[in-house]
Amino acid sequence: MSELDLHTIYRDYIDCLNRRDWASLGQFVGDDVSHNGRPIGLSGYREMLEKDVRDIPDLRFQIDLLVVEPPFVASRLRFDCSPRSTFLGLDVGGRRVVFAENVFYTFRGGKIANVWSVIDKGAIEAQL
Repeated sequence: MSELDLHTIYRDYIDCLNRRDWASLGQFVGDDVSHNGRPIGLSGYREMLEKDVRDIPDLRFQIDLLVVEPPFVASRLRFDCSPRSTFLGLDVGGRRVVFAENVFYTFRGGKIANVWSVIDKGAIEAQL
């Protein structure tokens, strides 16, 4: 898989998330995907994303930085949103917060196989 292919696939994946097109998620995420070292499968990954959107209705994934080196993708995602109540153990209570998530992916067969994610919780704490 070429760098250009992964770049396009990743941008299409982010678009899928922002459209909440959960039925198409399997085009981008493998059936046996793992998240932060924990096997959760496609259904678990979808459930995680659906919960995120329930908890943060205005959640939008914005690519701030993207590095592609097949089979890896590294991305810094920026969020400007208002979680309904508690987020990452913090009582946000509907207040608007801006933060970043650093995410690393491994692709296999054109689909996401592994995801490692770290959210900048300190940035949120500083705003509360």
